[in-house]
Amino acid sequence: MALKQEDDQDFAKQLGKRVKELRAARGLSQFRLAELIGISRVQVSQVENGTRKLSADEVVKVAQALNVNGDVLLGMSREPEVSIGQSAPAQEHKSLRINVPQKNVAKFKEVLLYILNQVGGRPNVGETVLYKLLYFIDFDFYEKYETQLIGATYLKNHYGPTPVEFQSIVEEMIQQEEIEKVSGNTYFQYPQTKYLARRSPRTALLQGHEIELIDDVLQRLGHMNASEIGAHSHRDVPWLVTEDLAPIEYETVFYRTPEFSKREYGESVPGSPEDTRV
Repeated sequence: MALKQEDDQDFAKQLGKRVKELRAARGLSQFRLAELIGISRVQVSQVENGTRKLSADEVVKVAQALNVNGDVLLGMSREPEVSIGQSAPAQEHKSLRINVPQKNVAKFKEVLLYILNQVGGRPNVGETVLYKLLYFIDFDFYEKYETQLIGATYLKNHYGPTPVEFQSIVEEMIQQEEIEKVSGNTYFQYPQTKYLARRSPRTALLQGHEIELIDDVLQRLGHMNASEIGAHSHRDVPWLVTEDLAPIEYETVFYRTPEFSKREYGESVPGSPEDTRV
């Protein structure tokens, strides 16, 4: 009995530590987190100190408030480690250590700034919606042109595809005063983190057909809220065939259903030698 009690205390302390770290990383105060999960600020402090246990319902609310998968919150899986600006991409799917080459970082920044300049001011477009817009931009582009636009790594989690590199690149952009992070908002009573562009995108770094595809995604999906675009992504074949918390493979995009497909199969890839269009 004493051993079990000691184990429970250790788990509570570890959970409290994770809650504190994730809350701080997302710019939430204890008071704001307390509001979002329906307990007092003192109780949040007790949770973070490991002296108060969270109920199952509270764990779900905390995970939603912190925009994190419940398994990560409970320590059953780890958040990916991301290195920015490496000379060559390398992924280790088991440990999810991802190196991002500088050219991918540059393209990621300009696409994100383009999205924010176009739809970032809409009340429905928070962090979760941005995740899904980036996913559909990347996977639609890969299906249509058989080459990568951003080439981010997306994980399958409960809320839909999540770009692993997002937080690391955004932190760099905040430090460089390219974007501004606004935390503590709510949208229809749900917590929302927004990002505001502080400069225009360098569209010279984006080709015409890239901008055309981005505009198409924003026109089709930019009006959706987090729940709507999350549910939409859950019907896409790449998400459906991927195991929970695993990277979504780009090649699965070629098995899409007509609802999501951006190509008529049998046609040549636009811009390829087989493309005979004038």
